[in-house]
Amino acid sequence: MTHTAIFDIGKTNKKFFLFDEQFREVYRSYTRLEEDEDEDGFPCENLEQLADWMRATFREALARPEFDIQRLNFSTYGASLVHLDKEGKSVAPLYNYLKPFPEDLLSDFFKRYGPEEEWATETASPVMGMLNSGLQLYWLKYRRPEAFSRIHRSLHLPQYCSCLFSGKYVSEYTSIGCHSGLWDFQVKDYHRWVYQEDIDRLLPPIQPTTSGFDVKIEGKAIKAGVGIHDSSAALLPYIISNTDPFLLISTGTWSITLNPYSQEALDVESLKKDCLNYMRTDGRPARAARLFLGNEYKIWARKLASHFGKPYETHRTVKPNPEILKKLEQLTEPVFRWESIKRPGLQEDEQGCTELGTFSSYEEAYHQLIRELMALQVDTLHLARGRTPVRKIYIDGGFVDNELFLQLLAGALPEYELIKTESPLGSALGAAMVIHNRPVESDFLVKSFSLQKQKAVRL
Repeated sequence: MTHTAIFDIGKTNKKFFLFDEQFREVYRSYTRLEEDEDEDGFPCENLEQLADWMRATFREALARPEFDIQRLNFSTYGASLVHLDKEGKSVAPLYNYLKPFPEDLLSDFFKRYGPEEEWATETASPVMGMLNSGLQLYWLKYRRPEAFSRIHRSLHLPQYCSCLFSGKYVSEYTSIGCHSGLWDFQVKDYHRWVYQEDIDRLLPPIQPTTSGFDVKIEGKAIKAGVGIHDSSAALLPYIISNTDPFLLISTGTWSITLNPYSQEALDVESLKKDCLNYMRTDGRPARAARLFLGNEYKIWARKLASHFGKPYETHRTVKPNPEILKKLEQLTEPVFRWESIKRPGLQEDEQGCTELGTFSSYEEAYHQLIRELMALQVDTLHLARGRTPVRKIYIDGGFVDNELFLQLLAGALPEYELIKTESPLGSALGAAMVIHNRPVESDFLVKSFSLQKQKAVRL
């Protein structure tokens, strides 16, 4: 029995998994690393600690006689670049994608390569500053020229993790296509600004996401993959196991609805609503729409607890109450004014205040909160669907445990089959599957995920 090792690197948790040949988890470990600070005092990943932990963890796993590790791959968060000199040493911090991007520099960029809406449409990337990882290179060139002059290669984080073990410099589609602003989806090549700024020389050759390198680690022959962006990795098991089009709602701090079958070009209005393209492992676009669902939920879980004098954890125990939902039908306008979600067409000073006095109890306020968040999720889902003929929707992540949310969502989407899936492996499983690059059985999802068709709430 051979095994596949996967590093699954999140912003908070750094995980390590071993899978057997049937993609069953046989081992896991994880850690949390203290953040570092960049030269401006902004939090950032500690690259040295990350590399040390990964190497030590893999050595320990190789030393265990019960495992025969023959493959290794990497899934990490995106929008992050590591910049290396000719000796392979980093010349700058791994800048945080939440770091503010200078407005004057952004304005300068679009004077050269805009208009803004045209650039966003061509690159399928809403303008998001540092979250457009390509703009991090533009920022380095003009705001950190000394560091920029020493860059030999710039690697997206999954490919940097791969390089730690393979020593190879590569680029790969799922990272390039993740709202980086680097790729022109219409011409299927790097955008013209990348060539005009001479950025292309820093980006290694593109390798297929399914490819790997034969290396020796601690005397053991290993096939090391090139890495994959975590959202694309999480989507992969569903793609491999389905023949008909579907949508995947991956919930958490961000709720991302993914449509890997869309053939439509993104228009300006869709981009303004936070619709974008990811890329599949084969370089084809996957339409996606984002919603700051979990973040907003946590904000209001705290506020409701404070207002009604309840413990914060109360939100975990609220069950669907048809009588409350029937009463709330009289509310035809939204009550909640979002803290972190921008409502299209409204400026921040027009949002108004949330009147929690409207509600007679915590449970009533909570039911209305979920009603309104669910409505936003439905809008986001339709944005991702576009004109793709879809009848099946999978939903995974943190919100599959929220019975009220799921029942309301099913009720709002009667024409769809809504299936909740429970697998703690997520992107790690996708990374394992991509390095194997082989077909799976048609019932793989049923065997590997807890699938349950969701019923609508009954009033």
